[in-house]
Amino acid sequence: MKMDNTLKIYTLDEAKDKHLGKIGTHKRDQYEYELRLDLLGEMIKKARQERNLTQKQLGELIGVQKSQISRIENNAKNVTIETILSVFRALEAKVNFNVELLDEDFKIAKTTLTTE
Repeated sequence: MKMDNTLKIYTLDEAKDKHLGKIGTHKRDQYEYELRLDLLGEMIKKARQERNLTQKQLGELIGVQKSQISRIENNAKNVTIETILSVFRALEAKVNFNVELLDEDFKIAKTTLTTE
């Protein structure tokens, strides 16, 4: 019996489907949600650094401690939208939210909030 030792190559989407489940499953949705929050924290950190602000300085601008800015940048999961908007206002950044209702009869696409 001959064995096939070829390596199977997967796309990123195929690997996510295989290990996390298809789009729409709870595990996959949770992964995608957490990934977006991680990216949000990274965007805040990058914007802060581009403005040459320390975490302490940014915290002072919005009235929170340096430790809260650090938590937001490293794990934005337990942060209110109001706090995130305050951060972006202090950074003089434009914020866009995309909202899409999954009901087939009604869709809302690309709502823009400007904090300038």
